[in-house]
Amino acid sequence: MTALVLVLLGSIFLEFSTSLGKYEVKHKKESLYAFGFLSGFWSLIILLITGLFIRDEFIFSLASLPTFGLRAVLEVGLVFLTLHAVLEADRSTYSFLRVLTIPLLLLVDLSLGYAISTTQIIGIFIVITTVLFLIFHHDLSKKGKLLCLASAMLAVVVISLYKYNITHYNSVEAEQSLMIFINLVVLAAAGRIQKHENVLANFKRPLFLVQSLAMGAAGTLLSFAYVFAPASIIVTIERSCGVLASIISGRVYFHEKHLYLKLLAGAAIIAGIALTTL
Repeated sequence: MTALVLVLLGSIFLEFSTSLGKYEVKHKKESLYAFGFLSGFWSLIILLITGLFIRDEFIFSLASLPTFGLRAVLEVGLVFLTLHAVLEADRSTYSFLRVLTIPLLLLVDLSLGYAISTTQIIGIFIVITTVLFLIFHHDLSKKGKLLCLASAMLAVVVISLYKYNITHYNSVEAEQSLMIFINLVVLAAAGRIQKHENVLANFKRPLFLVQSLAMGAAGTLLSFAYVFAPASIIVTIERSCGVLASIISGRVYFHEKHLYLKLLAGAAIIAGIALTTL
């Protein structure tokens, strides 16, 4: 139940911040690099405060360097891939296709010995079947499809490495804050080189500050959710909630099509979510 609450709250903040960021980038009010930087900044601050002063569990093991280093390289690639996918794809297309991370994570969890019940497997199967139906019946926009699929596949490795590290070596605060710091440095450098901008200047604008704070809350909540359940279950709930939220935001803010079909698919995904939490 703890994992479910954390993911639900995190998903709400995530959709709000992502939709706002996409709108701002598309209307040339912020760059893609600034969007990425704003998305991670407050997560870093919150995790540092939590780890150093609240829970006093800022633990990083040198034994984790091989897996942490591999994750850092892949994570940077995933950040840029995801940013471009968010910008180019419809909100609902992006969220539906990212659900494909789940069956691969399920296989990883099973291979690592996590207990996944038959009911949970059925729930995940319903979610995946719904998404595949939409893909093969061409009811999702083609814009950014390949970027979304590539993001979903790479996320399997990154999430598995994260779960492995916080299970065997590092605290959530240390693992995630160090990873986010690396991403922020790369994004700030990319913004300076490519756009000749100072990404920190965006904090002077109240709307960007709200966007960043919402993403910070989302990142923190979702990071801790992995402590309480297998990765495949957390991602199933998070990405399924993201689908439902993106259907609404996609229709309201970006005027996407096929609303009723997507709502029907969303209902099927809700059923799948319910089964994964039993």
